[in-house]
Amino acid sequence: MTAEEKERAERAQVIRNEIEENVSLAGASFLDRSPIIGAINPIAMPMTITTSIDENGRINVLGSVTFGSAYEGPPGCVHGGIIAAYFDEVCGVAQSTTGNPGMTVNLTIDYRAPTPLRKPLEFRAFVASTEKRKIITSASLHHGETLCAEATGIFVSMRPEIFERLTQLRDA
Repeated sequence: MTAEEKERAERAQVIRNEIEENVSLAGASFLDRSPIIGAINPIAMPMTITTSIDENGRINVLGSVTFGSAYEGPPGCVHGGIIAAYFDEVCGVAQSTTGNPGMTVNLTIDYRAPTPLRKPLEFRAFVASTEKRKIITSASLHHGETLCAEATGIFVSMRPEIFERLTQLRDA
């Protein structure tokens, strides 16, 4: 590993730590509750999330998952609604790298090819742009070299007091 690669890996770890800090709640991880990647959520088909920084300094989020038969839509393929939920999650992690995490206001998906069950899949996402409180993400889903779907997510950053109020309402 070159010094540059080591520096990128260290920066990516710092970013992962910041993501978790931005969405953590009084001793309990917000991400642990996720129905997509939540370690303590019994319905989650865990997607492994990693981050990297490319040569331009852009943070890339990668989600790796293999869906079993419970996620079937068309014969032998992942249900489109499941794909949408996973795009929402990976785009949500990407948008949180801005340090001003928000909520999804729009998620647009273009399905390009059938997404196979029981095969390793990779979701890729990054922040495409920010405009005041609006965070726009771009994402793709791949099975090997096959592009299965593409997504654009629009998020609006949430003021910390609103996030705290939602947390209090949930816990009440």
